[in-house]
Amino acid sequence: MSKQSTNHIMVMEPVNFHENEQTRDSNPYQHDDKKSADKIQKKALLEFRTFRDLLVENGIAMTTVQGQMGCPDDIFCNNWISTHENNRMILYPMVAQNRQKERRPELIQMMRNTYKDVQDFTAHEQHGKALESTGALCMDRINRIAYQAISSRSHPELGALWCQMNDYEHVPFETENKGQPVYHADVVMWIGTDIAGVSSECLKSRDIIDHLKQKREVIEFTNEQMEAFCGNSLEVINKGGERVLVMSQGGYKKLDKAQKAQLDKHYKTIIQPDIRTIEYYGGGSARCMLLELF
Repeated sequence: MSKQSTNHIMVMEPVNFHENEQTRDSNPYQHDDKKSADKIQKKALLEFRTFRDLLVENGIAMTTVQGQMGCPDDIFCNNWISTHENNRMILYPMVAQNRQKERRPELIQMMRNTYKDVQDFTAHEQHGKALESTGALCMDRINRIAYQAISSRSHPELGALWCQMNDYEHVPFETENKGQPVYHADVVMWIGTDIAGVSSECLKSRDIIDHLKQKREVIEFTNEQMEAFCGNSLEVINKGGERVLVMSQGGYKKLDKAQKAQLDKHYKTIIQPDIRTIEYYGGGSARCMLLELF
């Protein structure tokens, strides 16, 4: 049986982090630069390194790659690639041109050394269709179900094609917050081995809640909690084989006592990085920064 989570994570150290004007239209959670780009980069770099070290201290195997100039969002390295068991990796089409540049040939070649079976969806960019990896598709790897939040960065036809090619059940759903679809599924929800978290207030239908409850316990978040990135979390495995949840400090602080108690039933450890600069300017959080290596 496939496993839901991995014990090996890749992260990308930022060299040019700031608010990305090319993704502003679809991501209302990012904010305009109000300080110099140099100060923002320095703060983001400190937050990144502290977060990475926190993961290492908690027994998570880490691979760190250097970012590049001209790619302000490459710290969110889970959006252009995903990896899977049986040495498969998948490359994805993205909307913003400066995000397309994140698919660097040398990184792809590095990954090909391990992942020999490659699926490449990037040609769909020529037709204006995007599917931004585990941002677009929240995967129940155990039961082979892909939950897809439909948006300009997550085309339903590509989601259906992805599921057909990878033998997954396709479960698309629609959202609305701040007057538009939530740009990524991984802002709305996360799936662990025994529990899932979903920002249910933004859903246009509760069908996926019912669908998730067939397999797992479900914890629900409000829109206010989603905007603090409670939904942008990831279950990982430490070197002792323990399941650990990663949720930003800002997100965790927004949980109420009952929600925290619900999580405590499943996780002895909740890693809580303080990444407020990255969240404020980037409009993404902890999960977006973590590329799972299976």
